[in-house]
Amino acid sequence: MGQVVLGKRLQELREAAGLTRDEAARILRVASATVRRMEMADVALKIPYVQVLLETYGVPEEEAAAFVRLAEEANQPGWWQRFHDVLPDWFSMYVSLEGAARIIRSYEPHFVPGLLQTEEYARAVMEAGTIGQTSPHTVERHVSLRLERQRLLERDDPPHLWVIMDETVLRRPVSIHGEVMRHQLDKLLEFAARDRVTLQIAEFSAGPHPGTYAPFTLFRFAEPELPDMVFTEYLTGALYLDSRREVAAHLEVLDHMTARAASAQRTQSLLREFREAL
Repeated sequence: MGQVVLGKRLQELREAAGLTRDEAARILRVASATVRRMEMADVALKIPYVQVLLETYGVPEEEAAAFVRLAEEANQPGWWQRFHDVLPDWFSMYVSLEGAARIIRSYEPHFVPGLLQTEEYARAVMEAGTIGQTSPHTVERHVSLRLERQRLLERDDPPHLWVIMDETVLRRPVSIHGEVMRHQLDKLLEFAARDRVTLQIAEFSAGPHPGTYAPFTLFRFAEPELPDMVFTEYLTGALYLDSRREVAAHLEVLDHMTARAASAQRTQSLLREFREAL
């Protein structure tokens, strides 16, 4: 479980108990900044502090025990730390949230989402310079990281991945070699047939839609007390949104796009049409 989600939940519990950060800090006998850093996920969650705060906030024993277990898991190094040489700090959090989510809903206007890319497609995207560096070593490290992330969908109980892709994704060539896109379409068709993967295409013919600003991903977790989070990326970094207003706005946009995009069944037909046309 990502520390950022637990930190946000810790903040919500404090506010529900009617305590300020200064008051929580006095209970722990630490500086107010220590509580702020825990809530903002700037530092690891210190378990003794967490236990005292949960008791102070009046959290029931069973819920507190579950929270502590999640915090202990969040403090463990993640597999992705093996890729620290190419993994930006802001993306480490994304991989953590991705692995903890029960539902992952995303909008992708430019490329096939990383979780669904073939090795050849991923390499072509990297070599095009979309990561800012194109040295062979850097490209291969990024490709390896992407393939490692895809093991998420091979778990016995994978998250539900629900993706809306613009038609642009299917029309934009990423390589001069036609077989790269053919193999990618084959993989999309394979995943589209899975129970816990939903793919939809936002067709050009449907006109503009409310998600045309930028790609984004919404994470929802199995624990009902943990808030949804939204990730959106820009050229040199990313934003993680957790305010209820911002998350609700993105969820509303996703729902509108879902209603307007091609159904899952029609999307499979479109993928086959594009595959046959190559």
